Amino acid sequence: MFDALPPRRGMLPFRDSLLMAAEKKPHLQPPALSWSSIPLELAGLVLSLLPAHADRARFAAVCPQWRAAARQQQRLHPPLPLIALPDGTFYSLPYPTPFRFPGCGFAGYQSACGSWLVFPRDDGCFLVDPFSRETVTLPPLSSVRLRPPNAVAKWSYEHGTKLADPYLTWMHIKDSDELHISKLVLCSTNLVVALVGIGYTSQILMCQPGALSWSVRAYDRCKGFEDMSFYQGKLYALTKEENLLVVNISEDHSTGDPQVSRIGQVIKGDPWYSIAFTNNAMLCKKLYLVESCGAMLMVRRTIFCRVPHDGGAVAGPSAFEVFKADFEHSGWVKVSTVGADQVLFLGRRCSRSLPFSRYGVPGDHILFLDDDEENRTEYGYAEENTSYGTYAMGSGRYRSVHPDISWKRGDEMRLAAWLFPHD
Repeated sequence: MFDALPPRRGMLPFRDSLLMAAEKKPHLQPPALSWSSIPLELAGLVLSLLPAHADRARFAAVCPQWRAAARQQQRLHPPLPLIALPDGTFYSLPYPTPFRFPGCGFAGYQSACGSWLVFPRDDGCFLVDPFSRETVTLPPLSSVRLRPPNAVAKWSYEHGTKLADPYLTWMHIKDSDELHISKLVLCSTNLVVALVGIGYTSQILMCQPGALSWSVRAYDRCKGFEDMSFYQGKLYALTKEENLLVVNISEDHSTGDPQVSRIGQVIKGDPWYSIAFTNNAMLCKKLYLVESCGAMLMVRRTIFCRVPHDGGAVAGPSAFEVFKADFEHSGWVKVSTVGADQVLFLGRRCSRSLPFSRYGVPGDHILFLDDDEENRTEYGYAEENTSYGTYAMGSGRYRSVHPDISWKRGDEMRLAAWLFPHD
């Protein structure tokens, strides 16, 4: 499955030791040894020590017995995620060699969610799991059930300019050629939620898998949503102002489809916006929402930019601040660590917190992608290549481009995403 990656070493000395032990008994006929003869318990122990998904795939490909052992392991820690690139190539961390899944191309996705890649088409949206090849069908963005059904866009004119009245709603953006899915969350087998919009503004749409249409509150104001997460049975959205909103969901009595019944604010943020200084410097920010160890975290990424006299802002180093949602007191509480065992994988399309210290991967780190959306960034980059960056919470040490894993920047490569296998 991962033929493009280098073969895994480290198992051969174990086999050699078995052969040497057999040679010390000349009066006995040495048994014929094979990988399949290793007890399943030992095979399971070996599997539990492999952090890379590529290695686990190789393990299962050794023989039918090992494949069965892999399927029987119910308490495995999650493997390291993959990096998916829009041209259909993948990286299985920590290996620096890109690969493609055999027999199927996965180029052209627009978003990612867990182990799913999201492919919008004119006839519908499709979620595809490259690991299991499972597919889920969603409605096309052109098929949206309005609430109320007779909603229309309202406009006003000021000095000859056409303006949304009283503010921008779904009715004003629904026919735009730039309409796209910026975030999709598969909340359950019966609920899919998406942030759909243009540029910095979007609206919340939801549906059931296999449904014929999405549902939207047509007159709700479009917002600068930064991220969205399904946490402890509730849907939360984070705005550019660092406000945390809870989205209450009800059922349409006529169709049985999910719909937004109310959006309320549970935490009011204390935000700062992009700041330009007189010394040709500027600060910009990104926000992420991620669940970690039972808590809801907001991560604020500060990008230090320089502004040349002859051009736009150029991104430099990043720093990160992490805040825990205090629902009892309706506020964000700053924390100094994400946990000695935890690594945060941050991306515009999908973020996760995973434990990795048992694999020798240092905890209390943040790994992040420069996955800016088109028409949604205030800066450019000086480097021709990009990769995933790392940030150590304790020391504040920052590294922007991995020395062995990188790809060329470009509009078509903006949508790089973390992909998290099931096992």
